[in-house]
Amino acid sequence: MTKHESHPAKVDGTVGRTLTVLDLVAEFGRPVRFAELLPVSGLPKATLYRFLQTLTNQGMLAYDDERQSYAPGLRLVRLAHAAWAQSSLAPIAAPYLDALSAKTGQTLHLAQLDQGMVLYVDKRNAARPVEMFSQSGKVGPAYCTGVGKAMLAYLAPKPLEAAIAHQSFHRFTKTTLANEADLRAELAAIRTRGYAWDDEEHEPGIRCVAAPILSQSGRVLGALSITAGHGAGHDALESYAPLILETADQIAKAAANWRFPEQIREETR
Repeated sequence: MTKHESHPAKVDGTVGRTLTVLDLVAEFGRPVRFAELLPVSGLPKATLYRFLQTLTNQGMLAYDDERQSYAPGLRLVRLAHAAWAQSSLAPIAAPYLDALSAKTGQTLHLAQLDQGMVLYVDKRNAARPVEMFSQSGKVGPAYCTGVGKAMLAYLAPKPLEAAIAHQSFHRFTKTTLANEADLRAELAAIRTRGYAWDDEEHEPGIRCVAAPILSQSGRVLGALSITAGHGAGHDALESYAPLILETADQIAKAAANWRFPEQIREETR
């Protein structure tokens, strides 16, 4: 979803719809006015205003009276930091990303799956950065990104079906996998070779090779990619496959005692 598309309210009760509004404000990437939120929220004017007031009162949003705009609040920042430290692979993977960045000089991404979507949790820029969509904290599609396909390929059957149900199959470029059948065939190929490609499927001129990060039992922890921009050939990227597979394995071993978010929730009940 782009920030200019309609954002219909989810049928998850009041709390779920309020959090949807919080997501919407965050997706703008800048302070946003009520008049901008209303047409894309899918909510009545009074309902949207009530949700915004609740979020502001709870410190999840900050309201600028002078500009009459909303932005993520400091309470949300504190929660995000706690989630990053406790539920993200980023702190564990950081030294391995640093080492791989030093070896390759290329752009690296670390990602995890969130409800069938790719959540970028860390990034290392290339010596000569390439302008692209993905940044830490951003959410992107799984079906047309290297990290997304690398993770989908190794999901167990039930989680895979749920993840595929979340894919939009919007065609971003002429090489985007635009239907479920093509995606399933690609996932089978990824399982055979052990790593995934993004051949300009999400952004024109952007190619990457990606490897899944798997626990000892084969559970998907996340994925790691090396990205190159315009002019990077297939052979050049494929030469990084052994390095990225090795680094993904190192991260997996370092994360042997890492707890999944649902485990953390169980322990705190």
